[in-house]
Amino acid sequence: MSRLDHIELPVRDGQESRNWYRDMLDFEVEVEFPDERVVGLRDDADLTIFMHESAPPVAAPGLSFTVQVADVEATHRELVSRGVAFEHPPQKVYWGYGAELLDPTGYRLRLWDEVTMREKG
Repeated sequence: MSRLDHIELPVRDGQESRNWYRDMLDFEVEVEFPDERVVGLRDDADLTIFMHESAPPVAAPGLSFTVQVADVEATHRELVSRGVAFEHPPQKVYWGYGAELLDPTGYRLRLWDEVTMREKG
């Protein structure tokens, strides 16, 4: 069986992206290379995103990341209370049920959870 293990993501500001993914989505800082301006952040499924600063970053149009959370509605409320702007709140969309937001570089993140996807998607 194969599984995705690491991805590389160019970002506008490495420190800002590091802190945002750590503080907003609870990704764990796995490794940092400050001299190269690279940080590796790991999610609960053991996928590591290596972020490196790039000027300007190359955010591919149409690229999105789907992030599973425990409760999409509660996560949405929590992030909004922290000042995170959403493209749209949890709702039925073509890919199911969830919320969409942009990270600090402009990458689209789609948040979903198993229960509401099954019930409302």
